[in-house]
Amino acid sequence: MEERKLAAEAEIEVNGYDIDAMGIVSNIVYVRWFEDLRTIFVNKHMNASDMLKQNISPILMHTEIDYKVPITIHDRPVGKCWITKMSRLKWTFEFEISSGDKVHATGTQYGGFYNIREQKIAPVPEIFRNI
Repeated sequence: MEERKLAAEAEIEVNGYDIDAMGIVSNIVYVRWFEDLRTIFVNKHMNASDMLKQNISPILMHTEIDYKVPITIHDRPVGKCWITKMSRLKWTFEFEISSGDKVHATGTQYGGFYNIREQKIAPVPEIFRNI
């Protein structure tokens, strides 16, 4: 799969604990928001209970973020993620956090699935490869 397919979109609430002393969202918060968006996508197709019954769990291998415009507690950001690659063993997601016409951050995550019992990389479940 090489095309970009929208996987998840959600309004993001900026909380007091997300901002730093300068009143802007801390850089590490974007990683959590990426995780939240990817989790929304995963849960649409297979919940955590079903994954654990199959002894698998999604794993994150690499995250890249480009910070463009700071977010303050007054902004109302929206997060989007797209599947850009899904192979037998790995996946790639792209992310965008924006509000109005401002893009605050973009990023990419690379990962796959892990077999908990065998302690090794597992094939991406068929349900995700057919999306």
